[in-house]
Amino acid sequence: MDRQRIVNLAAATAAITVFGFTLGLMFPLLSLIMEAQGVPSDVIGYNAAMQPLGIMLAVFTIPPVVRRFGAKRAVIGAALLTAAVILCYPFTPVFWWWFGLRVLQGFFVSTLFAISEAWIVRFAEGPYRSRILAAYTSILALSFGGGPVIISFTGIDGPLPFLIGAAVLLVATLPIFFVKDEAVDSEDEAPLSVIAFAKKAPILLFAVGMFAIVDAANLSFLPVYAVKKGFDQETAAMALTAFIVGNTILQFPIGWAADHFPKRLVMLCCGIATALASLLVPVTFGTWMLWPILTIVGATSAGIYTVALGELGERFSGHELVTGTASFSTTWGLGALAGSLSAGWSIAAFGPDGMPYSMSAIFVIFIAATLQSLRSTYRARPA
Repeated sequence: MDRQRIVNLAAATAAITVFGFTLGLMFPLLSLIMEAQGVPSDVIGYNAAMQPLGIMLAVFTIPPVVRRFGAKRAVIGAALLTAAVILCYPFTPVFWWWFGLRVLQGFFVSTLFAISEAWIVRFAEGPYRSRILAAYTSILALSFGGGPVIISFTGIDGPLPFLIGAAVLLVATLPIFFVKDEAVDSEDEAPLSVIAFAKKAPILLFAVGMFAIVDAANLSFLPVYAVKKGFDQETAAMALTAFIVGNTILQFPIGWAADHFPKRLVMLCCGIATALASLLVPVTFGTWMLWPILTIVGATSAGIYTVALGELGERFSGHELVTGTASFSTTWGLGALAGSLSAGWSIAAFGPDGMPYSMSAIFVIFIAATLQSLRSTYRARPA
């Protein structure tokens, strides 16, 4: 791997992971503030769903924005605009300003993530692709875990956590200036449409959507779930940290498996583990077993995304890769929308334990679809 590729990979990873810290802060922070103000769980879910809605709206603008302004300018602009949105939260009322702000935040988030992740997938090419992407996923997940840690020190009152989030986000723009990649900007081919990409890679998008469901549900509601089950706010925030740290510890072994075994089989194993661990969360709550169970849920759900990124990089390049990562962002938005809403509804309808039980039930669909994909793959092979 040449020196500039290493610099590009490191810079893009640094930018997106510092940004991940800000997202890891904002998801639980906003939910805990609304919970403290007596906002019902289903309304918290509606509010949390606004960010994925913004992510979904951005997908059709990202490819033309990259062609018009260039990838680097688009990323820097998105980071600056997101920082401005974050600074607005503590000075505006929840209704209805926070709903609009979260749509805008999701829109700008999607732009930054799609372009930066396209860079990372592109520069991770080669026989170690999945392991490099696993390392990236681990670092990103660890950065998400820093947000709840900040809450445990700052609390949720006042503008301080928002100021920290905006300041850290501005730092995320600095590494982008070191990225040198004109390949996408100089290509003349027409970008692949989102619909055309979905037809080419339906299972990849389904995998991303399923990861997003459990990811957004836990990011938005795990602290609320823990508070309702008896934890104080600080311990509830640390429960989310356990989930996010779980995203980090098994990614490299999962990436190694994806480099050596069929990726769909690795996805299937991750899906089964996620469903079983989610089922055990209510059973183990209040015992020491809760913490490793949350770790497993975080690790295996993120593993699905790691493997999907690896297959994306193998199959697509150039503008198609940018469209692919934009489609991943949109699918994550759809899944996160479903995850936030279903978590809020399940808690409101069935009590706190409705959330992990619903997550486990939803993953049965993913397991069945992945099994069918594996069967189709093996049937298509010549005898």
